[in-house]
Amino acid sequence: MDHIAILISYLERSNTITIVVLALLSLYFILINWIFFYRYLLLAIANRREIFSLETIRMGSKKPGINSFLHKCGFESGSKQTGEYCVFEATKESTKGLTFLSMAASTSPFIGLFGTVVSILETFYVMGSTKASIATISASIGEALVATAAGIFVAIFAYSYHQILKRKAFEFVTTIQMQIDLLTGK
Repeated sequence: MDHIAILISYLERSNTITIVVLALLSLYFILINWIFFYRYLLLAIANRREIFSLETIRMGSKKPGINSFLHKCGFESGSKQTGEYCVFEATKESTKGLTFLSMAASTSPFIGLFGTVVSILETFYVMGSTKASIATISASIGEALVATAAGIFVAIFAYSYHQILKRKAFEFVTTIQMQIDLLTGK
């Protein structure tokens, strides 16, 4: 039996709530991967630009690089207020998507657990209305636990992605702050 047939067989035996839970967790998984790879790529490119700009400042330039976030932010005058504004804007820009990753990491195990609880309740209901064997009951409970496993699986990726992007955002903002400090003579 191939994997597609096993999946179809599982979905046919599952109740509606379990299918909805697995569909929602699948959507979460797709979204967290899209957010991670998109934001990671953008932050990697932005970090490279800021490191290049920082190096030009360290070599004696009195202005940030033309592709630098500071240049786009308008930090030509070197004022403290403009620098603080640019750091705030850089933080806001670099942390986009982190809220969703955090929410997915914290809610997906509960969504999976909800699917498991509903499936187990259905198993107990069937047990009470018919004479079910231990093999049937254990198979039903095992199938119910798939929802919890899926929730934990999604949470692991969401949490890991959140931490990686948070670190990348920190590097981006720190490099910008270093440029500001060098340009203002701190």
